[in-house]
Amino acid sequence: MKETDLVALRQALKQRLDDLRQSIDSTADSRKPVELDQSSVGRLSRMDAMQMQAMAQAAERMRGQEIERIKATLRRIDDGDFGYCITCGEEIAPKRLAIDPTIPTCIRCASGTDR
Repeated sequence: MKETDLVALRQALKQRLDDLRQSIDSTADSRKPVELDQSSVGRLSRMDAMQMQAMAQAAERMRGQEIERIKATLRRIDDGDFGYCITCGEEIAPKRLAIDPTIPTCIRCASGTDR
């Protein structure tokens, strides 16, 4: 991959990191514990609130995983290892990286087939 492409990719990944962090900050209230006082909230409303909380927590976990994948990709770019499989060391197909540049393995290693 050309250096100019890596610079653009690094910038796009850093922007995505910032967006994810802002999203985590802006949704903090939806992950707070649900109040269990039946005098202020009915049972069904409380169940809805708990379901919404669980969905917000799951979304947060997914954002956290994406943040970790982006950080790992940025480290591989900085180390000069970007585009190479972390398992076998072979080059990852450019079309595969175009779909998701944070993918760390070639298709063969990802599918578990032997070489």
